[in-house]
Amino acid sequence: MTKRFYVTTAIDYVNGEPHLGHAYEKVITDVIARAHQSLGEEVFYLTGLDEHGQKVQQAAEAAGLDPQAYCDQLATTWQTFVDRLGLSNNDFVRTSGARHRESITAILNHLNEEGHFYKDSYQGYYSTQQETFLTDKDRGPDGQFDPIYGEVTELVEENYYFKLGWHQQWLIDYIEANPSFVYPSCRRNEVLGFLKNNTLEDLCITRPKSRLEWGIPLPFDPEFVTYVWFDALANYASIPAALGDPILNKLRAPNLVVDSSLSLWPADVHVIGKDILKFHAVYWPIMLRAMDIPLPHQICVHGWWQKDGEKMSKSTGNVVNPLEVIDEWGLDAFRYYLVRELDIGPDGNWTDQGFQARYAAELANGLGNLVNRSLSMLNRYRASLVPKPSEELATAVSQAVSEVKKELQQHHLQAALQTIWTLITKTNQYIDQTAPFKLAKQPDQKERLDEILYNMVETVRVLAILIWPTLPTTAERIFAQLKMDGSPNRLADAVWGQITEGHEVGKPEPLFPRKDLAK
Repeated sequence: MTKRFYVTTAIDYVNGEPHLGHAYEKVITDVIARAHQSLGEEVFYLTGLDEHGQKVQQAAEAAGLDPQAYCDQLATTWQTFVDRLGLSNNDFVRTSGARHRESITAILNHLNEEGHFYKDSYQGYYSTQQETFLTDKDRGPDGQFDPIYGEVTELVEENYYFKLGWHQQWLIDYIEANPSFVYPSCRRNEVLGFLKNNTLEDLCITRPKSRLEWGIPLPFDPEFVTYVWFDALANYASIPAALGDPILNKLRAPNLVVDSSLSLWPADVHVIGKDILKFHAVYWPIMLRAMDIPLPHQICVHGWWQKDGEKMSKSTGNVVNPLEVIDEWGLDAFRYYLVRELDIGPDGNWTDQGFQARYAAELANGLGNLVNRSLSMLNRYRASLVPKPSEELATAVSQAVSEVKKELQQHHLQAALQTIWTLITKTNQYIDQTAPFKLAKQPDQKERLDEILYNMVETVRVLAILIWPTLPTTAERIFAQLKMDGSPNRLADAVWGQITEGHEVGKPEPLFPRKDLAK
């Protein structure tokens, strides 16, 4: 049984609208998934929705709906969003679904039987907005809680707790021994700093049913439901378990009949935002260790987007609507800007001017122009037929392919695009310098013109393969214009000389139509 490369996004809280940050996370995860597919691996990409919790219950009540009906309505919006982003995801988890609920029930029973839970009373502060308990340590220098917590109330109630403290030193040792577990290194250092400078408090994993009914019931105490974060984190394992992954047998309902040939766990990469680092790099590894389940290989942490140097805010209109951008500029242009503009790790700044500049210079005048002029000249000068092979650009192309392969393996997505566009620029310069449009007027330069035309069209073929993880639709369109069989989704095909003498190419069609921005 071959393990698939298994990659996930964080699951999105259903009580809200999709925004640029959601789109970015899903797109870079899709590029990672497609990159590994291109590298010849079988891939499984999971995304989905986090549907339980107090905020959802309150919003459903305000709308006069049952929480499940409320979530069903919102789920349609989110699933449409996923479709519009052109994602290659294999599954879409909803935490209100039966297959997830069965796994959470199994996890809770297992951890309770192993002595990882205890019941205790709590008196302190609670943020409904973040669905978390707070202490005086969470106050700012002025004694106030950060506005991110919304309204903070005092509570006195009983709950069940998970013994995190047992595992604190083990987790420190594990992260230090596995430097790639949290990526990039600045986020790894952040987690280690937190663990080394704080005593890890036990995690409250329930809410009383008297206060919150919309959650997965605690199987050993029906007066409580499961804390939304404990519920949500386990989605990464609950879906592989439900699909039959043998490593996760203990998380599956005993009477569930599944295909046990699917091997996904451990997850290869969890792609998350920096705001939920503690949940994924502290709580989740400890939960898995307590269940005696292998840890994911990597937690990949991205930054946030600003708009024009400021935090995005619907109230001020300072936002980017991903679907509006896609409608106006095309999906691949949107995907390109996200990946090219913001490397995984730091925060980024969206500007409309920056988007338009990259579209014009790099997509329309760069890639689009290269494809157009290559096919146009081949149509005009050689009746659409590819001349005999030449290797003038073979070394430069092969070096670029090798570099891109290495960058994709390391999830350096921005660097991969930079390497690809360096090749595009060099090829356009090669055309300008060799001037095939002049040689075509000189009968004694027929062989030289053949060499140049072959190098142009073969480079375009390889470029289609290199861009496929990020710009899949554009890559397929280039292959269609070249009349190539199959799909440009295999890096193994990015070997020089695969387009043969006498092959007939099609007519060029604009990939990125130039925009009149003055109107």
